[in-house]
Amino acid sequence: MQRYFVQIAYRGTAYHGWQSQPNAPSVQETIERCLSKLFGNTEIPIVGCGRTDAGVHAKSYFFHVDLPQDWDENQLCFKLNRMLPPDISAYHAYKVSADVHARFDANKRTYRYFIHQQKDPFEQDQSWYYPQNLDIAAMNLAAERLLGTKDFGSFSKLHTDVKTNICTVYEARWVQEGTKLYFEVSANRFLRNMVRAIVGTLIEVGLGKLEVTDIDAIIEAKDRGEAAVSVPAHGLFLWKIDYPQSFSK
Repeated sequence: MQRYFVQIAYRGTAYHGWQSQPNAPSVQETIERCLSKLFGNTEIPIVGCGRTDAGVHAKSYFFHVDLPQDWDENQLCFKLNRMLPPDISAYHAYKVSADVHARFDANKRTYRYFIHQQKDPFEQDQSWYYPQNLDIAAMNLAAERLLGTKDFGSFSKLHTDVKTNICTVYEARWVQEGTKLYFEVSANRFLRNMVRAIVGTLIEVGLGKLEVTDIDAIIEAKDRGEAAVSVPAHGLFLWKIDYPQSFSK
């Protein structure tokens, strides 16, 4: 068996997230079905770098797969792209050792959440239309209070199966480009719904409904009820996954 790391991108609109689940289309299931056909209807399981929720997109996502025969990396991507639907693309494949793991070896993940403030029919599936005036400077000051190693339970979906809510956030900032803006956040790991809950809370700061310093109390409470309502999924992208240099040739 030869293990491959495969870099893909997908538009999550038609899928109920990355992970396979009963009676609902997923990105994982779609790719595994293609690999199965490629190898004579043999079951080919894949392991992704993490979960994304229903409707969430990925500009860069990695999975690993153990294949029963040696393939040229470019040919593997070519074959996959011939079989995958238009909303999933395979970019690169890398031969790696059998102990390399797509999820556990990732050392940083970056998400972006996109908002447009002028109505635009071409943005409707990949950015959230939110026309209210926002204080971006205050939102950036509030975002700075997320940095560091903290318990982010206040921003996590309830009743998940994780052992800890501790995450280390390396970067968190808002970037405005005309009538569009995005929130970029990088961390060693993310909880379910964490980015969307953070964005919703920072928007409350931008509207003047919360003070910048309220972020500290929300984090300390470790109570999902203290943070704001989560923003819609369709504006969220898994933007980048960082691995040790030897994993990303």
